[in-house]
Amino acid sequence: MSDSSIWSTWVMWVGVVAVVILAAAVLLLLVNMAARRILKLAVAALGLVRQIKDNTASVWALDATNKTAVKILADAKLIRAHGALVAQALHDVDLKRS
Repeated sequence: MSDSSIWSTWVMWVGVVAVVILAAAVLLLLVNMAARRILKLAVAALGLVRQIKDNTASVWALDATNKTAVKILADAKLIRAHGALVAQALHDVDLKRS
């Protein structure tokens, strides 16, 4: 091989290597940009998830409210039953006095 053909081959391979390195650098930059965009969207989504959690907290509290309402209803039924017994006892006392 002559010096000029060796030089031409060397320049050609340097060019190929430069193109490969440039392509890899461009791909890495694109991956970096995509990762930053994904991070930005994930942060925005996390904010929305927190808003949804805060907005639906009252829905999750309905279970506790329902359990309390059931207890209040049971106590109200007991009060009504005992009130009826007291009323009947008072009525019986009034009848005995008359």
